[in-house]
Amino acid sequence: MASPPYIAIRTGPFTTAEIESLVADPANGAICSFSGVVRNHSEGREVIALEYEAYVPMAEKLMQEIADTITREFPINRLAMVHRIGRMSVGELVVVVSAGAAHRDAAFNAARAGIDRLKKSVPIWKKEFFADGAEWVGMTPGA
Repeated sequence: MASPPYIAIRTGPFTTAEIESLVADPANGAICSFSGVVRNHSEGREVIALEYEAYVPMAEKLMQEIADTITREFPINRLAMVHRIGRMSVGELVVVVSAGAAHRDAAFNAARAGIDRLKKSVPIWKKEFFADGAEWVGMTPGA
């Protein structure tokens, strides 16, 4: 039986190793993690920073629902999902989804499902900062 997932929205830095330690278990033969970092470009423009905002209670609730579903769908022992909010520079860690399982396929598949579902469903908004201005990603001007 899987341990309860670890879910968090954080305002400060964390490491992939820290999140992986949350899914460590003697029954695991595999730990698979997805780590998302701030890249230096977007659609041909140089990015100097990103800022993430979230309505934390709703975001964590939806992350918990996603995690609970994943722990039922995949034979994993542990799952952790952590996303950072606030302003971050190029190269800084933004999100980690880590899954621990007896076998690698389950860990890979659970981590992939976790990041894909988080990105699709959780209300976390991203603002990109460029040398010549800033804009919210996915926001329609005038909407």
